[in-house]
Amino acid sequence: MPQVYDTCFLFGAGPFFGLPVPPQPGDLILAADGGYRHCQAAGLRPDLLLGDLDSLETPPQALPVQTFPAEKDDTDTMLAVKYALAQGCTTVHLYGCTGGRLDHTLANLQTLGYLAQAGAAGYLYDETYVFTALADGHLTLPAREAGIFSLFCLGEAAKGVTIRGGQYPLDRATLSPFFPLGVSNHFLGNPVEIQVEHGCLLVGWEQATENLLPLRRESLLKTTD
Repeated sequence: MPQVYDTCFLFGAGPFFGLPVPPQPGDLILAADGGYRHCQAAGLRPDLLLGDLDSLETPPQALPVQTFPAEKDDTDTMLAVKYALAQGCTTVHLYGCTGGRLDHTLANLQTLGYLAQAGAAGYLYDETYVFTALADGHLTLPAREAGIFSLFCLGEAAKGVTIRGGQYPLDRATLSPFFPLGVSNHFLGNPVEIQVEHGCLLVGWEQATENLLPLRRESLLKTTD
């Protein structure tokens, strides 16, 4: 029988800032084009290299490769995300997916929304921040004495947005994609609860060495069945 995965670690070609959350035995490891170099730097052998390979002068030997044309609708990162979902992954960690070209950073943040709409949890790691997307659900960030978290509307207006435990609370508010009301909130030493009843939020917070993951998240669609 083919192997079934739950968690995927995806490496893109953008700047690489280390592995705050490293892969565990049995996790799926994917390199999207030039992300293969980050796998090498981390001492990891990817299960698959895929993309148009325009960022690699010489593709590695003895490694499974899926090559795609340069002119395509999907970014290399999106190709890898779709592959991970097809393998059954419900959690995807994305490294090397910020910095460099701003358009690709924005595309990868949108990709978090794609994962959320598919019912999967995606975590994108920058040098100092972690981002995830939350669709019709509830997310609890672990308690921190200090630090910043922000949330943004991703897509159409996000309705029923609630924040509890942060410096600036919200109670079933509506967030617009055209005004950054949720930027620069603060931890106060207790867990922060974030909920969106309808819509999708992009949530980002400063990394901490303690309690980085896992986070407690629930789907409102599942809890109301």
